[in-house]
Amino acid sequence: MSKVILYTTGCPNCLALEKLMKKNGIIPDSVISDYNIMSEKGILSVPMLEVDGKLLNFYQAVQWIWINLPN
Repeated sequence: MSKVILYTTGCPNCLALEKLMKKNGIIPDSVISDYNIMSEKGILSVPMLEVDGKLLNFYQAVQWIWINLPN
């Protein structure tokens, strides 16, 4: 199973990604909303999903979710 971290500020796209994840049974290992941590990671926009150390923007995250849906 992949290690998944969600970086969020609660913006509309963040909430949409969280809802899509929940609907498809993907529970992040952690949810981070600390601006300092995001800044240290070089995150300039949210939501971002970190999957096994790779940062995915909103569109990449949605694509990753659809690809990894259970059969």
